[in-house]
Amino acid sequence: MKKSHPFAGRLALFATAFIWGTSFVVLKSAITSVGTQWVLAMRFTISAVLMLLFAGRKLKAMSKKAFIGSALMGCCLAAGYIVQTYGLKYTTPGKNAFLTATYCVIVPFLDWVVYKRKPGFSSAVAGVLCAVGLGFVSLGSSDSGLNIGDLLTLACGIFYAIQIIMMEHYLPEGNAVTISAVQFATGAVVCWILALIFEAPPVDVPVSAWLNILYLGVMCTAACFYFQAWGMQYTPSSTAAVIMSLEAVFGALISVLFYNEEMTVKIFIGFALIFFSVIISETKPKFLSSKSERRAHNIIST
Repeated sequence: MKKSHPFAGRLALFATAFIWGTSFVVLKSAITSVGTQWVLAMRFTISAVLMLLFAGRKLKAMSKKAFIGSALMGCCLAAGYIVQTYGLKYTTPGKNAFLTATYCVIVPFLDWVVYKRKPGFSSAVAGVLCAVGLGFVSLGSSDSGLNIGDLLTLACGIFYAIQIIMMEHYLPEGNAVTISAVQFATGAVVCWILALIFEAPPVDVPVSAWLNILYLGVMCTAACFYFQAWGMQYTPSSTAAVIMSLEAVFGALISVLFYNEEMTVKIFIGFALIFFSVIISETKPKFLSSKSERRAHNIIST
């Protein structure tokens, strides 16, 4: 980790979390005028073009294994975005933001299944807090239990967790820019195929919808990736995790302010529990961690 720009690095991560937080309301607005697959196809295409420009000649040096792995991650990323966006049709931006963040809690347990690395006590505590938080969110809703939108959003967390596990395996084979470029390009291809097969082309689309899609592609995907990658060069991973988890908080806050989302006491408690579960899962505080878990986390943070 570099130490020359600690404040700027944290500011870049804060900006990433905030911009991603705005994406839930912006996406909710976009899919009211344009089909889900068309929105995602254009979002992935915009971000892929921008990342391919950054990748440049580095793509030629990309190994076959890295390319195939990146394409597989792109399929997984596309699946995550698809179920998340369909979920957003049936739930609020705030709930969509917090339920998406559950992937942070899922990763350690998926890591146990794939790499046989047993999650520590802090991960177990995070899992319990997250489950209780989901219970409060469902009990605090006007409808009974988790609705289809909530369940689809939870499914997206699983796809994102799988993508992160795959990233650990394939990242040593390439670099972050080229891998992301191939991921986004693959996501674009998948969504274009699905859009052409299953959805009618958008017509009479208002200018605001096109601007929303442009914002999602440029700022919420390509720019945020760059800010995150740059910021993490100057920020310990434990600090970065806390800052990035604010995405869910910003998402809920912006939904309340601009989407008039109702925030009941039970839903607020649920959000708080999910937020703390993410913090615990990502930072592994000393009082909840075993010595081996703390040692591994310290190695990652330096």
